[in-house]
Amino acid sequence: MTIRAALFDMDGTLVDSKIDWLAFRGEVDVPSDGRPLLAQLDELSEEERARGLEVLHRWESRGAASGEMIDGAEEILALLRGHDVACALVTNNSRSSAELVIERHGLRFDTVLTRDDGEVKPAPDLVLQALERLGVKPDEAVFLGDAHLDLLAAKAAGIPETILIATPDWMLEHIPAEMRYTAVKTLREAHAEIERLIGNNSSRR
Repeated sequence: MTIRAALFDMDGTLVDSKIDWLAFRGEVDVPSDGRPLLAQLDELSEEERARGLEVLHRWESRGAASGEMIDGAEEILALLRGHDVACALVTNNSRSSAELVIERHGLRFDTVLTRDDGEVKPAPDLVLQALERLGVKPDEAVFLGDAHLDLLAAKAAGIPETILIATPDWMLEHIPAEMRYTAVKTLREAHAEIERLIGNNSSRR
């Protein structure tokens, strides 16, 4: 497997926004049933949905303004850049939140996809758009995320290699038993997995 692109989730993968998403669900009264928040909010009444979106924007904005880079994020991005592997950010967050995070932390991606660009994960839309923009086939990419939604979207897009980092137990319950992925506890461990994949690139030259 030759890796030409790495696609990253944002919150919980590269940046710790300090958002407790279970607490958020409690505030807007939607269950932790594995579906994306936006899909759940769409099922509410017009008034409840409007309030839910307002709460979501408030939480995301606060997280983008005060969140911190997760240990190892800069190093793993530098590793990929050093080996000419394109990097994309694929997040269910808003574009305004993603752009604030990128600006605050001096991040650089070859392309950025947010919920403003299409149907959110676990749908493959944003992942497929990222691959198309990068000119990369699904089997030439790796996806790094922390949630079951990341894995489901990557697999639906045809990406064979997904690395999940410190995935919460309640999210693991929503991953089909037959679905293969690499689980690590930290970005430092993910760094080692990326080094292995890049090493495979070199062995094929």
